[in-house]
Amino acid sequence: MDQANGLREMVRNKAYNMNGVKGVKRDSGGSPGPRVVSVTSGKGGVGKTNIVGNLAIAFRRLGKRVLILDGDLGLANIDIIFGLNPVYNIKHVINGEKDLEEVIVEGPEEICIIPGGSGLHELVHLTNGQKLNLLNEFDTLNEDFDIFLIDTGAGISSNIIYFNIAAQERIVVATCEPSSITDAYALMKVMFTQHGTRSFKLLVNMVSHAEEAKSVFENLSNAVGRFLKDISLEYVGFILKDDNFQRAVRQQCTVLQRYPESESSKGFCELAQRLLANSPNASCDGNIKFFWKKLMSCH
Repeated sequence: MDQANGLREMVRNKAYNMNGVKGVKRDSGGSPGPRVVSVTSGKGGVGKTNIVGNLAIAFRRLGKRVLILDGDLGLANIDIIFGLNPVYNIKHVINGEKDLEEVIVEGPEEICIIPGGSGLHELVHLTNGQKLNLLNEFDTLNEDFDIFLIDTGAGISSNIIYFNIAAQERIVVATCEPSSITDAYALMKVMFTQHGTRSFKLLVNMVSHAEEAKSVFENLSNAVGRFLKDISLEYVGFILKDDNFQRAVRQQCTVLQRYPESESSKGFCELAQRLLANSPNASCDGNIKFFWKKLMSCH
């Protein structure tokens, strides 16, 4: 069985048996597709990609089928974290050289990953025929996954903004560093003032204690309330600074895989549970094809 057929079998027919969960079924209450969540930041170096990898593992262990898009143009950080070396990326789908299932790679614990890389630059130059083909390819995934995570780059470049606009939910990652807080505010300001995006979630990473994380949220929330009154900023929690987190990075794996009892691992499990307990607004469009349709219309 080739990789493409193997992936089809895995996501459509396989009964998972993880942490006592067997035969996982979609429980989205009739939702037309998976939750589409971007994880982004105004500043680099805040641990965003590691958050995506660990959050994916945490969702998976809660019985959710997870697909990740590596949306960081030029830097395949998700591949590095999972110790993968994909041969193809989305450019091969755009060019008609490969089907989407042939490009998707399987990571740890049956997480699926779409390598993006430089191929995402091609979105600017798509013909109508290529757009239709790409939309049809992604339409086939809507029933296969519960969570679609987009690991964006850092900053306020147009491609990063477009990924966040197209997502159903946006998690902004910040640390306690003043420059990280300032850049997180700048990202939200650009998305609000230029594109009308009003809803954000804040995750504070690499903090020493809960009070430090709350202080970051309060600083950002106060600035938003003063200057960007129509923005909704929801606090979704924090991840503690943890030596095991960095050890796992050096070992090219997630901390949840290697050090599941560490404080940061517990934080990721709590984050996943919190996000699942709070469903997105019913009026939000939450499927993969709709995400790509919005993304290509931005370009």
